Amino acid sequence: MSEESKNSSYSELEKESKSSNRKIIIIAFLVVIVAVIGVKFYLDSEKENEQLQQNLEQTYGELDSISTQLDQKIAEIESLGGDISELQLIRKNLESEKEELKQSNNWAANQIQRYKDKVGGYEELLNLQDEKIKKLEAINKELLSENTNLKTEKNVLNDSISKLKNNRETLEDKVAMASRLKAENIKIIAINKRGRERDDKEFKPRHLEKLKIKFNLAENSVAQPEGKDIILRVINPVGNALFDVATGSGSFMIDGKEMFYTAKQEILFDNTQQELSFIYDRGEEYEEGVYQLELYADDYVIGKEKFVIN
Repeated sequence: MSEESKNSSYSELEKESKSSNRKIIIIAFLVVIVAVIGVKFYLDSEKENEQLQQNLEQTYGELDSISTQLDQKIAEIESLGGDISELQLIRKNLESEKEELKQSNNWAANQIQRYKDKVGGYEELLNLQDEKIKKLEAINKELLSENTNLKTEKNVLNDSISKLKNNRETLEDKVAMASRLKAENIKIIAINKRGRERDDKEFKPRHLEKLKIKFNLAENSVAQPEGKDIILRVINPVGNALFDVATGSGSFMIDGKEMFYTAKQEILFDNTQQELSFIYDRGEEYEEGVYQLELYADDYVIGKEKFVIN
């Protein structure tokens, strides 16, 4: 082979080698580019997933916070007497959405955004409840003020009624006191066996076959004409009332205490200064000493007098 042919073959081999090396470099470069793109895509995908997860957790946290606030609003509105039935339904729906969101870790961005939009709606709902609470508080404050005024008026009215009642009772007491009967011109008369009368207030035992008490009922413009029981008590020197069932003696209650009386008669009080009299026949001699005479009507004393036997 000639020298020229050898050089030509060598030159062709060298060209083929260089072309092969260039292809290898190009392929290697392409592989590197593809690898870089793949890594970038992977990193971008991981970053996007991480961002979606953060958005998911943030949205759940916002819903959970709204749920807590909604519970507070429901409690406030209920305490103020407002209607909470609609809010309770919203609260139930909110809990369902929270549960759905909690169990979904691979949601698309548009799905998470839908819940973010709901968060805004719930926040607007909470603002509306604040206005509702303010109105209810104002209404309750007004009702409390009206109730306080009514209680004040009631207390004033009760005080007035109490004063009127006290005044009436006082007036009734005064009328009752003023209407009490009074015995006037009380005379104690001793009647002997012959029927002779003595009114000296001092008697011998032999003068007292019978004891006569005579008096008038004083005029009283306040007292009403009505039936009255007039009671006579003749009390001996040792403090005991003369008592004989056979002659009409008995007992009556006064100030919660039983007392014995000597004689009693029923009359119709007619406010004419009518004269009344008792005649008591003891049937035995009287002990010496001072005797007390008491006249009663309506459980109070209307007159007193004394006489002596010696």
